[in-house]
Amino acid sequence: MTLAVLTLAALPPTPPAVWPLQPRPEIVRGFELPAKPWLPGHRGVDLAGRIGQPVLAATPGRVTYAGPLAGRGVVTITTGPRRTTYEPVVPEVAVGATVTTGTVIGRLSAADSHCLPRACLHWGLLQGKRYLNPLTLLPRRPIRLLPLAAQPAVNSVGNPADKPAGDPPDGSRRAAKLVIAATAALTLTAGLLIRRE
Repeated sequence: MTLAVLTLAALPPTPPAVWPLQPRPEIVRGFELPAKPWLPGHRGVDLAGRIGQPVLAATPGRVTYAGPLAGRGVVTITTGPRRTTYEPVVPEVAVGATVTTGTVIGRLSAADSHCLPRACLHWGLLQGKRYLNPLTLLPRRPIRLLPLAAQPAVNSVGNPADKPAGDPPDGSRRAAKLVIAATAALTLTAGLLIRRE
């Protein structure tokens, strides 16, 4: 089996992002990108909160919108081609203000909430005109891979010849481990590339 070795270019440092609600909120509804831009979907994530809870800037940038939009308060923070959006929010920042990660940008409102009767924050991320999952901004946890099959039982003497008959031969086991390692490397690379956008 041949494996391709991927070399990652040095990526520019990305400022660390934080959850826009603290402590870490429950995700009420996840990101669901529609197949076509005009089709229904969920272009952000809904985070459980409470009315009046401080809403934090998940990333640094400049406030490019802060006010009512379609019956609810919205704050937009722009950094280059990337915009993060927060709604429904009673803004506490003005357009043109520069914010750092963790700055209070407003208070969570119940006006036109996606989660009625509960309050929740709809957090969105756009790169140019493309919607992305805002959870990709957050630091990742380590990836843990589990074995494809249960480990073979070894008798009290430890003789490998006494493996159960249903286990794959050692060559197949090595091939499976290589496939898992290659998949993990590709997944990590894809995650870094997505995060870079």
